[in-house]
Amino acid sequence: MATIPARRILATGALTARPCLRVRIPSSSPVIRSSGRAASFSSSASVAKAAEAAAAVAGTRTIRKQAVTTPSSRGSVRWSTTSAPPESKIWTFEEIQALSERAPPRPVLIDVREPDELAATGRIPGAVNVPVTTAPDSFHVPAAEFEARFGFARPPADAELVFYCRAGVRSRAAAAVARHAGWSRVGEYPGSWLDWSARGGRVER
Repeated sequence: MATIPARRILATGALTARPCLRVRIPSSSPVIRSSGRAASFSSSASVAKAAEAAAAVAGTRTIRKQAVTTPSSRGSVRWSTTSAPPESKIWTFEEIQALSERAPPRPVLIDVREPDELAATGRIPGAVNVPVTTAPDSFHVPAAEFEARFGFARPPADAELVFYCRAGVRSRAAAAVARHAGWSRVGEYPGSWLDWSARGGRVER
């Protein structure tokens, strides 16, 4: 059977060439994963909506929540993102080092790792702990409940917050949640604990 070149077919008018529609695939966006069991917050649906809205405000396009069956999930929420929200101020090792040595009033340095992680490694001097994995609703609860749960007064809405975790992933999610809850002066230390410890930063236990 003879073959007819595509150009000849188009020339006869039997077929019409149409331009292909190219669809731009959005860049990687934050991912929230949680187990099928209830996590330690009052409404998983409301937290998902809050995170969704936070992602929209932060300039990201989509946010997803998927089930995780790993033994370590223990009914908690696991956060993962690939890009820092553009509204976040990015802090360096040197800036965090200077911040940790400043006397109040100063920006509130928040370690969002879990308490057992802090017990094993210590924390950056002056940091307070708000574990975003097991308490993703932390900045959406009333001030009295916040203080009862975390042991310190909730920072006022005009306070500057600086988040860090182990490797900069959970701190990004925490920054987005805090921003959605009403805090506008939000920053992140992307290097987080791994950078701090590798560069010989002081440790508070």
